[in-house]
Amino acid sequence: MSKFGTYISETRNELVNKVSWPTWPELQNSAIIVMVSSVIIAIVVALMDFGFDLLMKLAYDLVK
Repeated sequence: MSKFGTYISETRNELVNKVSWPTWPELQNSAIIVMVSSVIIAIVVALMDFGFDLLMKLAYDLVK
């Protein structure tokens, strides 16, 4: 059980003294970048889905 206590103590020490936490403005900028990127990727995937759907409909119409 002492190994677990040592692990918790060392983990806390590392999180408090060694990790560089982002500032609030850096965190906001990162969140905005992630949100914008997510929207762009969603739009690209939606356009690809629409394009492949149209392509498949054209292919099936040619086979009929």
